[in-house]
Amino acid sequence: MKKNSKGAFALVLHAHLPYVLSHGRWPHGTDWLNEAAAETYVPLLSMLNDLAKEGRSPRITVGVTPVLTEQLSHEGLQIEFTAYLKHRLRAAEADQKQFQFTQPNLYRTACFWQAHFETVLSDYNEKYKKDIVGAFRQLQDADQIEIITSGATHGYMPLLSKDASVRAQIKTGVASYKRHYGRAPRGIWLPECAYRPRYAWSSPLNSENHSPEDRAGVEEILAENGIRYFMIDTAMLRGGEPMGTYLARFKMLEELWQQFEDQYTAREEDKTRSPQNIYHVTSGDAIHDPVAVFTRDPETGEQVWSGAIGYPGDPNYLEFHKKQSPGGLRYWRVTGPETDLGHKQPYDRDQIAERIEENAEHFCGLVRKNLMSHYEKHGQPGVVCAPFDAELFGHWWFEGVQWLKVVLTKLADDPDIDLVTCSEYLENFPPRQIITLPEGSWGEGGYHYIWFNQDTEWVWKLIYADEDRMIHLTQLLKNNQDEKLNRMITQAGRELLLLQSSDWPFIISTTHARDYANLRIENHHATFVRLADMSEGYDKTGDLDPDDWQFLLNSETRDALFPDLDVSWFADDNGITG
Repeated sequence: MKKNSKGAFALVLHAHLPYVLSHGRWPHGTDWLNEAAAETYVPLLSMLNDLAKEGRSPRITVGVTPVLTEQLSHEGLQIEFTAYLKHRLRAAEADQKQFQFTQPNLYRTACFWQAHFETVLSDYNEKYKKDIVGAFRQLQDADQIEIITSGATHGYMPLLSKDASVRAQIKTGVASYKRHYGRAPRGIWLPECAYRPRYAWSSPLNSENHSPEDRAGVEEILAENGIRYFMIDTAMLRGGEPMGTYLARFKMLEELWQQFEDQYTAREEDKTRSPQNIYHVTSGDAIHDPVAVFTRDPETGEQVWSGAIGYPGDPNYLEFHKKQSPGGLRYWRVTGPETDLGHKQPYDRDQIAERIEENAEHFCGLVRKNLMSHYEKHGQPGVVCAPFDAELFGHWWFEGVQWLKVVLTKLADDPDIDLVTCSEYLENFPPRQIITLPEGSWGEGGYHYIWFNQDTEWVWKLIYADEDRMIHLTQLLKNNQDEKLNRMITQAGRELLLLQSSDWPFIISTTHARDYANLRIENHHATFVRLADMSEGYDKTGDLDPDDWQFLLNSETRDALFPDLDVSWFADDNGITG
């Protein structure tokens, strides 16, 4: 770190997509992964490597979720992604022929698209040897970035009905990380930044019929698995309860909050906590290794996330939603926040560099202002933690990767500010205070509404039933170590993990690709149930129908992830540790 620095900037990018390999291609399926790789993951790798070559270590923290890591390293993606890029190139060439003599602005953009996809294809094949995960690992091994883990399939941990399920999500995520990155992770991105402290929890489904059960705080389970920090939203740091509007929408959600509210009330001192500090977190009497929390800086975050004032809404930037047909390439700019798609104006690359420079300068000014204010007040360097979804940059906001490079360059050259990974800051400035946190997430209203509501209640009924049954399946293996039985139950565990993905209820609630999410939920549940039936029958008789065996083989091929999954991670632990 720089001598006499006044503060640090910790950029955290969360790269995640649900498991889509072998589950459709277009409009929903593998092309989601192809688009993100072409517009975010490969350009991000190239930007980070360029900074390193320029002598400016990017020092960012990158969360690549286990389920995304498994997909990016799958040999089937190499074929899919190469074919996708060649299709994009053909679309750009066809558009050039269409626009060349009639629409010169669009023609220039078509030429740009051709150059862009040629670069991505070359970098993927030549620089990164068709190994995106390996390229991220090389950056970490060279001490340029830090990579953190997440829940195995991005399961929404506060709403999972068993601590065993939370443990299985985390243990699987840690094991996948070790296999792909060659070391143990120090940090984690909690799916949806969703946290639950220790308390007597009742299921939000028919809670009056369920006795409260002591549940471990999420930080306790993180500590068990060697995780030393995670990130939260600002409202959670300051102890604010979720907005009543969202609780009022669904009675069961309100009851779930009331269970915790009885044991935690925001105190005045909570409201003075600073997002520029990091804290140790505890929620009970359990003794565990310290786990720290970084908090999203609200002011800088708003500049990127806000639909009203955020940089991606600049009129000159590329419009995400309007696409050329056929081909699917984009040729229009944002134009204005209220401009409908039919009146979007042509995109002009010549206007972009100036806009990026101005937006980056403004952002860096906010970072500097917040850090200088904190240093003057506390006499110690604070940290501006800026966590974002990685896919925002390049995919949703096409110019975002370029903007990140300018921001990181400016801050690296600032004598008063350090670029740091989260582990680096934690090591140099360990927390001085232990705090408690409320239950919540970074979702709408700060609570669970987006994932648990009238439209998704049926999803949680399936998840909770399968979680109960999975515990029973693990008991079978305690007395029967048969290899076929182990394979059936292990695949059932994979299907349960995939069913638990927070993406499915999120997609249902936001109405985007709802039919696809419904289908995925039904398929993973049905597969789990059949594998469970097969396992229980085989345990009793020792016989397995050839059609059932083929079903297992097909399931293992389709959902081929987490080869080191240990079924014992799903076993009922009969309560909490500590």
